Amino acid sequence: MIPWVAKYKPQKLSDIPQQGVSELQGFVETFSKQKKKALIIYGPTGSCKTVAVHLLARHLNKELIEVNASDFRNEEQIELKVGNALKQQSLFSTGKIVLVDEVDGIAGRQDYGGVSALAKLIENAKFPVIMTANDPWDKKFSSLRSKSVLVEFQAIQPSAISSVLQNICEKESVNTEPLAIAGIAHRSGGDLRAAINDTQALAHLKKISKEDLSSLGERNKEESMFNALIKILKNSDAKIAVEAFEHVDEDFDHCMLWLEENIPKEYSGRDLSQAFEHMSRADVFKGRIQRWQHWRFLVYIKELITAGVASAKSERSKAFVKYSPPQRLLKIWRAKMKYAKRNSIAEKIAQKTHCSSAKSLSSFLPYLQPKTETGQQIIKELELDEEEIEWLNKS
Repeated sequence: MIPWVAKYKPQKLSDIPQQGVSELQGFVETFSKQKKKALIIYGPTGSCKTVAVHLLARHLNKELIEVNASDFRNEEQIELKVGNALKQQSLFSTGKIVLVDEVDGIAGRQDYGGVSALAKLIENAKFPVIMTANDPWDKKFSSLRSKSVLVEFQAIQPSAISSVLQNICEKESVNTEPLAIAGIAHRSGGDLRAAINDTQALAHLKKISKEDLSSLGERNKEESMFNALIKILKNSDAKIAVEAFEHVDEDFDHCMLWLEENIPKEYSGRDLSQAFEHMSRADVFKGRIQRWQHWRFLVYIKELITAGVASAKSERSKAFVKYSPPQRLLKIWRAKMKYAKRNSIAEKIAQKTHCSSAKSLSSFLPYLQPKTETGQQIIKELELDEEEIEWLNKS
């Protein structure tokens, strides 16, 4: 039996329900004018990242060279597989796209040098380099992010998944109940591939009913942070609140930042004071864990930032509140972006002089004069890009 995910694989770009497809296509079509030579498509599993690149290559009649990042990890292997693909001309002179799939599988530079090697190859790429990732915000990908355009493929909406599933069932002559198809779509958590697999698993009797859904295993999909905040800030039941962060893919530090940002939007007066009292106590326990490594205190942090904050309110606010990400993280990100070029230059100096980045920042970079003859020679030796040279000239 042919798997339905293969049998009903999208055949053209318009079949993919993603807004990011147009950005992807625009990048490849205007590659010669792009300052950055790579693009990272990021999003959850089953959001059609890889298939979009395949269809784009077919649509633009370009040769596609695909490598899976999990198959290589160190600098030598990356140079062999990706470097050769970037240096060789297209077989049929139609142009080329190099796809590095599942880039999350590459080890960080502190491990084998994989990420830094790939970033170096991208700088002089003659063809578009497209990478797919689930989480491009990991610290180890900082060098790749700075050299790439980022395009998000969001989890596919249940309504779009339902439409695809209904169309497949009609072609396979499978009788379905509308609620059953909607249930499969919602359970998939935005993973179209998983939804199609589930539908095929239930279609062996040529009929799918709502009752059949119970035979599917529960998917442990991550809850959104916004739903978790609702369980705490809009609710006073400690039993519900204490489980709010169970399926959220964030550590307690980030959860505390989210709460810190949004508590004042829901609480006021004495309620606000009590909520931050619980947050303060949680921070004390966090400090004890850092100093003494007593991880048993983690349970107290969890109780304080969930049940503690939820129980601090005298009554639940009925007003609609739009929660927002923590601004502190945004300020940190802006600060990092402000000094990203400086740090990038310092890292290149450190590699050439065999010292630490901190040492190059304090002892070498301040004395680099880009407009002098010696400075020009150093810039050439460091292989600085245009943006880094511009930063030097302004500093």
